[in-house]
Amino acid sequence: MTTEFILLRHGETEWNALGRLQGHLNSSLSREGLRQADALSARLATLSFQALYSSDLDRAVQTAARIATRTGHDVRQDPRLRERGLGILEGLTRAEARERHPEVFATYAAGGPDDVIPQGESSAGRLLLARQCLEELGARHPDARVVVVTHGGLLSSLLRDCLGIPPATPRAFSVLNASWNQFDLQAGALRLVTWGDVNHLRGLSLDDT
Repeated sequence: MTTEFILLRHGETEWNALGRLQGHLNSSLSREGLRQADALSARLATLSFQALYSSDLDRAVQTAARIATRTGHDVRQDPRLRERGLGILEGLTRAEARERHPEVFATYAAGGPDDVIPQGESSAGRLLLARQCLEELGARHPDARVVVVTHGGLLSSLLRDCLGIPPATPRAFSVLNASWNQFDLQAGALRLVTWGDVNHLRGLSLDDT
């Protein structure tokens, strides 16, 4: 049995636009992010799917709620789908983090999967929670399509895990806001089908009326 997961990154937030590290802190969707979420909802309105899940962080819930308004699904929140907690780095730009916490930021930037940021968590720990969640959802929704709204860092970890890319390898791929990423789960193993699809955002501009 195969469960098809459409894993979506939330729309752009105010902090995304400013380049601030978010982690578990909340930042509202920007005007552009709201439009991105509406573009996702329009695309999903043409697709049959069984369930809609979301991280419990506001930016993901906001995105999922706009989808649900269009598709009629209930939004089921699960904290295991959260972004990695970045502890003392949350709310800072990378330049600020490098200046205020140089050793911590250097460790974070090195990408060690087991490194725990003070007051935060490791990427390996967060990935384990997400994998457990997806496996549980796969058992709950066999041979079905499930939509999940989650976060860029977690999506990056899932991609690396699926393709066997070492966590500390410099990232050579994009994780775009409101991107559409399909992973199929079969016998406990994830298989990448689609990555970084943003066709629904084509032509989207704040200058549109």
